[in-house]
This record gives sequence, structure tokens and C-alpha cells, in this order.
Amino acid sequence: MFDFVHRKKTIVQVILLLAILPFMFWGVESYRTDGKESYVAVVDGEEITRREFEQALRNQHETMRNMLGDKFDSTLLDNPQMRLAVLENLIQKKLLQHEAVNVGLTVLDSQLAREIQNISAFHEDQKFSYQRYEELLRRQQMTPAMFESRMVAEIMQQQVLEAVAKSTVIPDTVTRNVAHLSEVKREINQVKIEPQHFISQINPDEAAIQSYYENHQADFLLPERVRIEYVVLSLEELAQQEEVAADEIKKYFDEHQSEFGQEEQRQASHILIAAPATASDDEKAAAREKAENLLAQLKAEPEKFAELASEHSEDQGSAKVGGDLGFLGRGILIKEFEDQLFQMQPNEIRGPVETTFGFHIIKLSEIKPAQTAPLEEVRDKIEQTLKRQKAASHFGEIVEDFSNIVYEQSDSLQPAAERLGLAIQQSEWIDKKSKEPAIVTNEKLLQAIFSDDAINEKHNTEAIEVMPDTFVSARVLEHKSAAIQSLDVVRDEVIDRVKKQLAAELAEQEGRDKLAQLQAGENVSVSWGDTKEISYMQPQGLELDTLRAISQTESDKLPAYTGVTGSEGSFSLIRINRIIEPASLDKDQYQVFSNQLKQMIVQEELSSYQLGLRQRYDVKIREESY
Repeated sequence: MFDFVHRKKTIVQVILLLAILPFMFWGVESYRTDGKESYVAVVDGEEITRREFEQALRNQHETMRNMLGDKFDSTLLDNPQMRLAVLENLIQKKLLQHEAVNVGLTVLDSQLAREIQNISAFHEDQKFSYQRYEELLRRQQMTPAMFESRMVAEIMQQQVLEAVAKSTVIPDTVTRNVAHLSEVKREINQVKIEPQHFISQINPDEAAIQSYYENHQADFLLPERVRIEYVVLSLEELAQQEEVAADEIKKYFDEHQSEFGQEEQRQASHILIAAPATASDDEKAAAREKAENLLAQLKAEPEKFAELASEHSEDQGSAKVGGDLGFLGRGILIKEFEDQLFQMQPNEIRGPVETTFGFHIIKLSEIKPAQTAPLEEVRDKIEQTLKRQKAASHFGEIVEDFSNIVYEQSDSLQPAAERLGLAIQQSEWIDKKSKEPAIVTNEKLLQAIFSDDAINEKHNTEAIEVMPDTFVSARVLEHKSAAIQSLDVVRDEVIDRVKKQLAAELAEQEGRDKLAQLQAGENVSVSWGDTKEISYMQPQGLELDTLRAISQTESDKLPAYTGVTGSEGSFSLIRINRIIEPASLDKDQYQVFSNQLKQMIVQEELSSYQLGLRQRYDVKIREESY
């Protein structure tokens, strides 16, 4: 998809999520109204609340589920690294917001109104509807003032990032040097000296075995382990107990037609002649003239659209496929482009259409009409939705009851199981890093299971939300402390490791001996592999360290030789036969490479800038709370 489709993605991403996410997203905090709200981090004195963090996790959970479908693993966000990544994203947003305020950035009311009115989720009959705007916000328990405040924050954050991106300048000399280094090829032969060839020669003595064991005892540590029993309270399971009448299903279907169909989609292609908003009048006039000339040519020879798009379009992504953008619905494209596309007839070519990215020549290839699925096709889906809604209406009360029982009768899970009709399940031995069973290896639940209270007093853990709308309480049945396995138990593993270590050392030694002989001009018997041409852009399977060693080898006199130890322990011996200089880039190729290089450097600049913000502002994370 071409760049301008995504231009406002950062600004409206959160807004669109608010508009489309299902209504019932509650966390444990939503079920408890004790008036206390903990926080997970503090950014320059401003707290990121647990409620805010849990909502971000739910948003991420739903986004990933929509993206991955059946392949989505619901336990993914239980991973501590993933949870930390979500928190870090919230922290970065707070940092950008503080920086925007400190440097004096503002958002005009007219700009805010324009951004909101351009969000397709708030449109009816292709126009902004204030009534729909209020309705969608009301479903999310938000007022327009709250929403607009968030929008302002998002826009200001984007302004900061855009300012950093626009300040990135790459000298022409640097671009050409990087292009040369990326494309220059070297013809090489390679041979790998593998450690396994030496394994049979190695018979480690007792001293080597004992020494390795003593120096690597942490590798043979059996972690602290427990066996537990647990009960699971799940909204999904409770939902299956609900009854839904046929007339309820029909009523839902009639009132939610948009959920069960596909909106009209149009297959479009385009040719973009770039002229950004910052271009001068002369540059824009030249771009328009070029677009008009292409349009005139296409009017005479419309069958050449793909050919001319590949040759002239400055949207590199779609140019590679003849300008094809695929099938597109409303609300994806920039307004000027979309307005024209949805007025066109199949095989019509129209333009030039001016947008903030330049001038477009648009071709409409095909229209897929809007479709609505029949009731029988979606009956089961509606039934499940209604069951979940019914269960959700009283799920908060059940969660509260569950939490109270496991706390007040903390010496057994039986009362909670009997009261709520839940099954008591048991696990095998698990440790703090166990991944199975997923339902009880949530990071927060594991912390509770391995607490002194759970282990020493055998008390139930509190009811912990291990994934959206799923709560677990557990109780320790058996406990084993951490212990280092004796050498007798792990002897075979130690011997195997010692052999591999010594074999890798022998492989490297033989490789370096042969390398020294080759570099000295001596005759060495080497079974070189096939000749191949490699470069940074075409590494042919070589590791980066190997590529770096090859490029840094003096090549005044060829053949030249180098060697490097691989990540798997083998030693690569390499002969460089010749250097193949790249052809000079033409104007278009140079521009493409320059744009790609700038994108990479902009990303690096943004990362460095955000790291700098992190260092300038006071950020504290409560690790125990997330």
C-alpha cells in the first residue's frame, strides 16, 4: 500500500481502536470498587495507572487477535517481555507528550476538528456525523472532551516525531558511499571446518569433567518447583451456560447488519508524481504537467497503464506491481483520492488528482459490491455474542464473589468450587519459568504461587486475571527447593559439553593454522566449496560477522584469505578471488536507494531521540506491579 494511505496511522490508530473494539472489555480493576488505583510507572511525576496499563494490554490483545485470527495465542501477552513492551509504549507516549508541552507545541481547534471529521468511523453517508461521534464515544464511556483531549495528545506526539524526522539530512557523498559498499560484490570460495569432525578424537579426563562441572554449576540447577491445585473462573465458560432465544438472535441480526457483510470494495491502481506540501509552486507545476502528459498518453493507450506506472510512478511499493493497490474500502485512502475513486466506473482512468503527496492518475479495474451474509450463516456467531453479553452483565458480581471466597476461606479451594460449580484441577511440577499449562503460568500468578504465604502457609492465592475475563486461584500441594544436581546425575551431559567445547577449539585452531599458511603463500590442501558472489545486499546465507571480515580484508593482492569463527562453533576459511565493482546507479535507482537509506536513518534518529527523552526525564517502573 502506498505511503499516503498510512500517513495518519499514528494519529488515528488509538481512535479507530476505540471505535471498533467490542464493548465489553473489563479488567480486574473494573470488578472491584475499593477506591484505590495502583500505578505501574511514573513519568516525570505523572502516573501510568494499572487501569491504563490493563486497558493497553486489552487493546493489544484484541488487535493481535484480529490480525492473527486462529493462529493467535491468547497467552502471548502473559509473557513478561511482551507486557513490558506494552508498558514501554505507554511510557514513550507520555514522554513525547511532556516534550511537546515543554517545547511549546499546540494544536489549533481547526486542526483538531479536521482530524476528527476525517475519521471514517464517525461517518454516515460518507459525511461526518456528530450523532454517530457521540454514540460511539458513549459506548466507550467517554465524553467528547475526553476524546478530544486524547486526540490533542496524539497529534502533539506526532508533531514531535515529525520534527525529528524532517531534520534528518544525508549528504550525497554518504549516500553514494553506502550504496557502493552495499552493492560491491566479492567472488569467494568457502570451506567450513566443523567441530563434529574432532569429537571422536576427544576423551576428556576426570579433571576436565570436574572442572567444567564446577565452573558451570548454574547450568545444572534444578529450580524451585511446586505442584498445585487450581480453579478457573472464565467468562467464556459461564457464557456457555446462558440461554438465547431465536427471536433475540433475529433482533440482533436486524440491528447489526454492518457486522455481517462486506462493504463495497474497489480495485485501484495509480501513478504518483510526487509533489509534497513543502514543494515550491514551480515544482508542483512541473509535477502536474508530467502527470497530465502521462494521462494524455493513457487516454490514447489505456492498456499501457501498468507499464507506465512501473516506469514513472514515484510510489515505489505499488510501482513494482504496475501501480496496483488491490481492493480498497472506504476510510483507508486520503480523502481527495477516495472521493474520485468511488465516483469512477470500471476501467475508467482519471486524473491528475492532487493530494498532499502529489498528483495521482487513478485507474479503477473492478468493483466488488457490498454484501450481507444470510442469518443462518452467522446464527452461531450471534448466539455466542449474545451469550457472552448476558454472562458479562453479571460477571463482575461473580468475580467479586469468587475473590472473596478464596480469600476468606484461604485454606481450601473447595468452597469456591462448590459455590460456583468450578472444577478443581491439578498441575504437574512447575517452576517460575514454566510455560505449561498456560492457564497457570501467567507471570503474576506464578509470583503469587511462589510467595511465602502460598508455600509456607498453604494459603490460596488471590483471584488473579491471567487473561482477559479469566481468573485463577491456586493452592500449593507440594514444594521442592532449588538444588544443584550432583555430578553423578549429569555426568553424561557434562561429558558431552566438554567434548563439544574441546572440538570447537580444535576446529578453530586448525582453521587459524591453515589461514596463516595461506596468508604466507604456502601450499595448503583445502577442499574449497563452490564459487559464489556475495555482498551486503546479497549475503548468500553468510552471517554478518563473516561478511564484515570479508569486506575488511585487504584486497590489494588477490587471492586474499580470511577466516572467522561461526556462531555454531565452526571455523569458516574464505578465499577472496576478485572484487566486482557495481554499476553506477541511474537517477531513479539512486533516488530509490536514497529514500530507503533515509527511512532507515530516520528510524535510528527517532530511536536515539526517544532514548534521549528517557534519559532526560525521570521514569520509574514498579516491576512488581506489571
